[in-house]
Amino acid sequence: MYGHHITVPGPFDAALERVTLALKEQGFGILSDIDIRQAMKDKLGVDMPAYRILGACNPPLAHRALQAEPEIGLLLPCNVTVREEADGRVVVGFLDPHMMVQLTSNPGVAGVAEEAGQRLALARDKLTGA
Repeated sequence: MYGHHITVPGPFDAALERVTLALKEQGFGILSDIDIRQAMKDKLGVDMPAYRILGACNPPLAHRALQAEPEIGLLLPCNVTVREEADGRVVVGFLDPHMMVQLTSNPGVAGVAEEAGQRLALARDKLTGA
């Protein structure tokens, strides 16, 4: 798998706010916030449940990764998805940063991926109450 998923209580907007706060507590800011539902409505006239892609970035980790592998920007930031299911459940997906290591084979990225993975796991755990 290339990510980890959890289900969190809704409603969607409240869940999105909790996800953003949990990421912030782990040093991640949101560089991008793509509203897929709105994009599908605007571009295709298609209605779908709420779906956002958050581009989460921890600047010190991103800097270390870029120092080790300048082209790592193709794989940054760490994406987190927040999507509403048809039954109203909200599913949050966290990209597994170890995918960067597999794609680059650069050992200098491994430590960054490890720390990013730990921080994302802490954010995920906060959302599940673990």
